[in-house]
Amino acid sequence: MTVTKRRRQRHPQAPSEKSERRRHRVKRAIFAICLMLLAAALAALGTWQVQRLTWKRDLIARVDQRVHAAPMPAPTLADWNKVNATDDEYRRVTAVGVLANDKETLVYASTALGPGYWVMAPLTLADGTSILINRGFVPTDRRDPASRREEQRSGPVAITGLMRMTEPKGSLLQSNDVAADRWYSRDVAAITQKRGVSAAAPYFIDADATANPGGLPVGGLTVIDFPNNHLLYAITWYGLAAMVLALLVFVLRGEKAAA
Repeated sequence: MTVTKRRRQRHPQAPSEKSERRRHRVKRAIFAICLMLLAAALAALGTWQVQRLTWKRDLIARVDQRVHAAPMPAPTLADWNKVNATDDEYRRVTAVGVLANDKETLVYASTALGPGYWVMAPLTLADGTSILINRGFVPTDRRDPASRREEQRSGPVAITGLMRMTEPKGSLLQSNDVAADRWYSRDVAAITQKRGVSAAAPYFIDADATANPGGLPVGGLTVIDFPNNHLLYAITWYGLAAMVLALLVFVLRGEKAAA
């Protein structure tokens, strides 16, 4: 008996089907390229955070060294143009002069001791120049200088503390009202101009915890806190990049299987 084999005939794909597959491949290719670019961007952000981590650790180490170093004389007029945050912020210094208590300025403060004010007073040096001193904190009910006359010394004093950079215009939430004499930041230029202090240093000094007569103002309340979450951020960005790469592999395998 003769067995007749039937051959299956392959019918050519319709033009519309070929076009649809071509469009599908193009879309997948574009999607894959977008995923690669996204993964590269996320990895770059992770690397940037690693660099920020190195910078932050170096900053913390430098500031810690400055805070615990022996005090040096505060920069005088000849060196004021060299003062900058990178090299001088939180440097421990000493200045000798006479406090101009009659030109005291109160700056709103929120501290570990509660709400109140920083007492800012110019320290007049022997050469006639001045440095604005943050003498420390007073509670709201002691804001009136008349309530703490015992601490208003008239003779020469030596102030030791940390150099701080000016805080222009105001806090994050409120701007200084110079006309009304309401201050929310320690703006050296604005405060000294308001009080008629000429030849003032471009920085101020946070006085240390050396006790004042009568116990006020309370110094040594400088908060030194540098949040360091860059390692967590780096891990997050690298993790997202890995997830995107995994999706890319899935897309490419799907394209290969479809072919």
